[in-house]
Amino acid sequence: MKLTTMTQVTLDGVMQGNGATSDDRRDGFTRGGWALGAGDDETRDLITRTYERADAFLFGRRTYELFAGSWGTVDAMRAHPIGVALERAPKYVASTTLETPTWPRTTVLRGDLADAVHELKAAPGGELQVHGSGVLVRWLLEHDLVDELTLLVVPVVLGQGSRLFPENGPDRALDLVGSRVDSKGVTIQVYRPAGRPHYAHA
Repeated sequence: MKLTTMTQVTLDGVMQGNGATSDDRRDGFTRGGWALGAGDDETRDLITRTYERADAFLFGRRTYELFAGSWGTVDAMRAHPIGVALERAPKYVASTTLETPTWPRTTVLRGDLADAVHELKAAPGGELQVHGSGVLVRWLLEHDLVDELTLLVVPVVLGQGSRLFPENGPDRALDLVGSRVDSKGVTIQVYRPAGRPHYAHA
């Protein structure tokens, strides 16, 4: 399977607290729900179609518990095509502390995570998708396990919050393989990792 990620971020790279159900107040964050109403119908359809083509999902614990408490339990959300896609597909959680997941078709990945992800990628199928899960996405990138990243960039600057890419961290070149801007100014950018960047030498 190809490992793909889809992440909503602001122009200043924040991904914390994007949704309606966000109560993420870590580190004094007070600007949750910034992605509400962002994107037009075409973008929302793109997001839905992305979930529908997944063969499996991989989550960090925090995102898994948020999704399980919304897409996995709220009747209206479970009936939505995204909820249906999440229900039918196997779900894997990278966690050392989650003991008894209640969402059906969930497996907790214990032990060596890199080995576990390599095994999932080697399994038959089309896409192993990661949504949200910033800590996990950064770790996957650092270990060269991501095949494709989709960023939905919302035209807002928050000035606070946890960012997808840390201020200091490993470098990564990316090839742009697709891009468009919707009628509400949300930019959808699709990238493939392309090794280390090249730098000018003095």
